[in-house]
Amino acid sequence: MKALVYGGPGVKAWKDVPDPVITGPGDAIVRVDTTTICGTDLHILKGDVPAVQPGRILGHEAVGTVTETGSSVSGISPGDRVIISCIKSCGHCINCRKGLFSHCLGSEGQVGTGWIFGHLIDGTQAEYVRVPYADNSLHKLPAGVSDDEAVMLSDILPTAFEIGVLDGRVAPGDIIAVVGAGPIGLAAMATARLCGASTIIAIDPNDSRLARAADFGATHTVNPGNPQWASEVLALTDGAGVDVAMEAVGLPETFEMALRLVRPGGSVANIGVHGKPVELPLQDLWIRNINISMGLVNTNTTPMLLRLVAQHKLPADKFATHHFPLDGFMDAYDTFSRATETEALKVVLSRNHRG
Repeated sequence: MKALVYGGPGVKAWKDVPDPVITGPGDAIVRVDTTTICGTDLHILKGDVPAVQPGRILGHEAVGTVTETGSSVSGISPGDRVIISCIKSCGHCINCRKGLFSHCLGSEGQVGTGWIFGHLIDGTQAEYVRVPYADNSLHKLPAGVSDDEAVMLSDILPTAFEIGVLDGRVAPGDIIAVVGAGPIGLAAMATARLCGASTIIAIDPNDSRLARAADFGATHTVNPGNPQWASEVLALTDGAGVDVAMEAVGLPETFEMALRLVRPGGSVANIGVHGKPVELPLQDLWIRNINISMGLVNTNTTPMLLRLVAQHKLPADKFATHHFPLDGFMDAYDTFSRATETEALKVVLSRNHRG
């Protein structure tokens, strides 16, 4: 089969590799019908994730069709159309029983690490992929949910909802600010409506992304290029600050922006992946009774989010801005890596691409 293989920092190639095979009774082999690229993949290609070794097939998001299952798989059958979750779940360890799939103790990939696809085992940017713990790590798709919608449930929708909305303690009537209007930030805006947020403020220096934010639930937009940007946000809160500030970029500056906006007694939910240390001014924060949360997605909300997507209550299809054939990874990566120029949110690569 063909797959996108990591060759070290800055090096990737779409090339022939051996077909995946069943290695354990809980495995399934899935034919990849649709996949996408994540910002984490760009970090890997920069060399920011040293655990990813040369020769690894990249990718952790996909929708596909099951072609083969191991002897102990009972809930998934060949022919099933499925979402591949970005996080593994053995289903029986102490962490999985608590819904903490991100720290699954199953031995596949690494004990205690839930993110394994395209990281510790071969991933989804390929024609076929082996999925361990198939009964728990695959989600059967109902009729009527498109591949474009379903692939957003592999990662960005559950990540934004769990790490941004739930961990941020969004409550009915809350005023929230989302710093960063990329795919994760927009997903946070879309899913914040599920918990009753009344005002959703999108903050981003890219006017094109701000223009799209209303499609994902934003009620107001603010460009931080304006020297008065913080005053603009606070004016929407009667000067009190937002109830929940979400950081969806992963930079020290954007985390500091979130801290600046939150009211006393509010929450800062860090969704972004940070590659540098961030200063935490506890001498100023302790007296403000602020809750700060962060984490890796568990994907335990995926079944619920899938039901909402099936009922067209989440705008999942609007994330897919650019489409490519499954062998078009070089062009897709180029487009996604230049998102400011290309106005890309999520690039989608499909086996049945029609040009």
